[in-house]
Amino acid sequence: MTLKFYNTFSRKKDVFKPVKKGEVSLYSCGPTVYHYAHVGNFRAFMFSDILKRYLIFKGFKIKHVMNITDVDDKTIRDSQKEGKTLKKFTEFYTKAFLDDLIVLNIIPADIMPKATDCIPDMIKLIHKLLAKDVAYKAKDGIYFNINKFKNYGELSKIDLTKTKKVSRISTDEYDKTNPNDFALWKFWSKEDGNVSWDADFGKGRPGWHIECSAMSSKNLGDSFDIHTGGVDLIFPHHENEIAQSEAASGKKFVKYWLHNEYILVDGKKMSKSLGNFYTLRDILNKGYSAKAIRYVLLATHYRQQLNFTLDGVGSAENSIDRLKEFTEKLRRKVKGKGSSKGKGHEGTDDLIELTRKSFEKAMDDDLNISEGLGVFFEFVKEVNKIMDIISKKDAKALLNFSDQIDSIFGLMHFEDDKIPNSVIKIAEQRQKARAEKDFKKADEFRDKLKEKGYEVKDTKDGFVLKVI
Repeated sequence: MTLKFYNTFSRKKDVFKPVKKGEVSLYSCGPTVYHYAHVGNFRAFMFSDILKRYLIFKGFKIKHVMNITDVDDKTIRDSQKEGKTLKKFTEFYTKAFLDDLIVLNIIPADIMPKATDCIPDMIKLIHKLLAKDVAYKAKDGIYFNINKFKNYGELSKIDLTKTKKVSRISTDEYDKTNPNDFALWKFWSKEDGNVSWDADFGKGRPGWHIECSAMSSKNLGDSFDIHTGGVDLIFPHHENEIAQSEAASGKKFVKYWLHNEYILVDGKKMSKSLGNFYTLRDILNKGYSAKAIRYVLLATHYRQQLNFTLDGVGSAENSIDRLKEFTEKLRRKVKGKGSSKGKGHEGTDDLIELTRKSFEKAMDDDLNISEGLGVFFEFVKEVNKIMDIISKKDAKALLNFSDQIDSIFGLMHFEDDKIPNSVIKIAEQRQKARAEKDFKKADEFRDKLKEKGYEVKDTKDGFVLKVI
């Protein structure tokens, strides 16, 4: 099995060979902290999480960097609207973002630099570009001259001879079809309020694009393995990152560019005006679990558009319930509980090995998570067929393998869903009443469980409780 990723730069699946054997340097475009992150943002962060988890599963050592953009046009504009300092405003949404990562079980990056902590690095990088005559000073800032970088457009495949070019553009985000000289540094204007830094080429603040180049090179070097982000960042953001980074260093910036597709909500582009703009908090407040949201965000291949619906989250809850019931059955077997302790099953090791090979084959093919999930649910189905006859040793092996696969999925650790002992005691009393054929009393205990917000389901190996 050979690990391959679809490289946006080459427009094909390339065999993955990191710069350093056994080590992977990974940079992910992080959030702009001017609002709560929405489900579209979290698709990108979920993709980088699954990518990282699978690389770790394959035995690689990962160094992961994700930036926090806490100064740009949006953060300045909205902090002023709320009458807060930029620092206080962005710290609030940075904390909210980090809290959301925990809720969704997304492993935080090893290094998460804030743009405002790296201004000296940006100034130093701009000096290099000025010295190499690929940047120039204009009335309102320092700009990168795209005509001085011969490879401009290779990532996005923009043909400079067939596009209309505007001489300069100062805004962070602009026309996705026309290339422009872009701002590296914006000289202070009254609209910026008290947001500025001193530089010998003029007081001001950085442009958005230079921020990622400075933060990635500071933490990963001039060249690194993988850069991730949404397809909306290919142009101009990532194209501009390549231009300024390679012009400054003279080295290839990134080997593998991996981009995730858009999210649609109920088949339409996400929009506040359409009322389909969901933050994580919005969905949780509707009563859905974080695990179900995580499932929806990871279950579709990252290069396919994901149609996010609340019905889909509801269906995901059922999938999570299946996984929970499965793992609880195995844990009961490991503890020697259940209606049948089992004498063992000769095909357990073969089932595990066959599943492992099929799963890795799917994931090695550009992280085909949809097929990988299918392989695992087929494994669950087969194990359920032999659950009554497997031994404690079999159960340990099966549970250990499930945990290995879940190191990628991040879905099956249910310790956080711990049920109160008082509730478990009622369920046990009900089970005892059923065993004594006192079904009236058993029904009374079932009603008590419902009053406490729990539903009980009977299985061959005992009972399973779930939140209603």
